[in-house]
Amino acid sequence: MDDLIKYRSQFPILENTVYMISNSLGAMPKTVFDKMHEYAETWATRGVRAWAEGWWELPIKAGENIAKILNVNPGEITMHQNVTIAESIILSCFDFKGKRNKIVYTDMNFPSVMYLFEAQKANGAKIEMVKSDDGVTVDTQKLLDAIDEETLLVPISHVLFRSSYIQDVKAIIAKAHSVGAKVILDTYQSAGTVPVDLKALNVDFAVGGVLKWLCGGPGGGFLYVRKDLVSELEPKFRGWQGDSDPFAFRVGEIDFKPDSWKFLNGTPAIPTLYATQEGPRIINEVGVDNIRKKSIHQTEILIRLADENGFQVTVPRESSKRGGTVAFDLPNAYPIARELNDRDFVIDYRPKAGIRVSPHFYTKDDELHAIVDEIKEIIKTKAYEKHLNVKSVVT
Repeated sequence: MDDLIKYRSQFPILENTVYMISNSLGAMPKTVFDKMHEYAETWATRGVRAWAEGWWELPIKAGENIAKILNVNPGEITMHQNVTIAESIILSCFDFKGKRNKIVYTDMNFPSVMYLFEAQKANGAKIEMVKSDDGVTVDTQKLLDAIDEETLLVPISHVLFRSSYIQDVKAIIAKAHSVGAKVILDTYQSAGTVPVDLKALNVDFAVGGVLKWLCGGPGGGFLYVRKDLVSELEPKFRGWQGDSDPFAFRVGEIDFKPDSWKFLNGTPAIPTLYATQEGPRIINEVGVDNIRKKSIHQTEILIRLADENGFQVTVPRESSKRGGTVAFDLPNAYPIARELNDRDFVIDYRPKAGIRVSPHFYTKDDELHAIVDEIKEIIKTKAYEKHLNVKSVVT
């Protein structure tokens, strides 16, 4: 019996859709309606007084359930708009003028942060991109060999967005630390579906967001900085919320708070911070270990169904190396994906991956069979042809 199915009633969209896109946007908990009403009611009745009555602390408080999921202490997670901003804050702590000026990353990282790292060339950074040999995995040894005494930062994804491949994070961190480099771990595709223990990993920095497996909605990026580095580093991407006495409105240099607050900057986006809290709360209640067990079970079903129907799978077959997504690379995959979404089988498409199908703890096994049957029917009837000339859009 699947004990996690009882949580389906907490997610309204599951009533009318086969929702298999938690790798892109997790289903919204119905309690978000209450949180957003709470925000509006607070603004309406308390006005500017709300800042002193809780709003100012929300970028830290909203990260408390995320901290539990990642096994770090309360207050060590700061909330930001997205991962690109979180990594910009990290980058602003360093310069690339000395001999140690190299950034090592792979071509399987998410493009948004690639663009950010590549821009550091203008500041003196040297970039070494380790390329995937098969478009699914990254050769760990090749990555380790690229990390040397000139390496400053190694930004890596725990689970690759395109192929769901789980990287050997422990080995990468160990090599980086052995030569004096620091690792930025992107947990976006792992947090909430693959167990992540930042303390055990001893990683320098971690980033991620609640948008996907944490079911927290857009605008909820987060940043973790290891405790010993908090006092050592000073971000140049800074703002008044990181000051020790922001309402003194001091003129000139900032006087940083001595804790994670120093990595905050401008006035926070309060409505988003209300919305972000419910998903991580539920994930903690369900338990990531339970979610991972179910995820392995359901992704194995999807791979078996793909094999039975001749669908090419573009994710690792070994469960220990695979996150929560299975991708089918089919002829006409994008128009098929469009037709699936029109029929309320909600998935997404990515180039070099195909149709990404991502069950979560609220998914029924029957829905796995249903979506594969729907793909077969769309192919058989050529219902995808109406979408052949439609350009790719956000899903």
